[in-house]
Amino acid sequence: MYTTVLFIHSWLRWVALVAGVGATLAAIAGSGDSARADRWGLAFVTSLDLQMLIGLLLYFVLSPFTKVAMQDFGAAMKDPGLRFFAVEHVTMMLAAVILVHVGRVLARKAASPAARRTRMFVCFGLATILMIVAIPWPGVAHGRPLFRV
Repeated sequence: MYTTVLFIHSWLRWVALVAGVGATLAAIAGSGDSARADRWGLAFVTSLDLQMLIGLLLYFVLSPFTKVAMQDFGAAMKDPGLRFFAVEHVTMMLAAVILVHVGRVLARKAASPAARRTRMFVCFGLATILMIVAIPWPGVAHGRPLFRV
């Protein structure tokens, strides 16, 4: 089951990344087309929420990495790979999810279309950057393949 859920989590990251870039660009370009920005924002928040649920299932139930890390958290903090998955990855991704939700709420409450776009751009842009930083890219010590098969 771990392999299947990890496969889904790995592939869904691409949906979330595309939605994040799309939502950020739609916020920049959204001169008068708020419907497009809303659709991209909804896709972003939905994909991130789903990604978070799958990630939490991995983190608390299925992942052998977090099981090892939770047995001796002090030792896990000295191991860069375990620390990444036990603390850094989950913290940055949770912050990205929070930013996307805050951005959508702030955008709805904005007084003007310009303020709305600015709020979406800042929140969605920061969330996308956090996601990019928190992904275990190949080539780093804790890296994973770009596409799991």
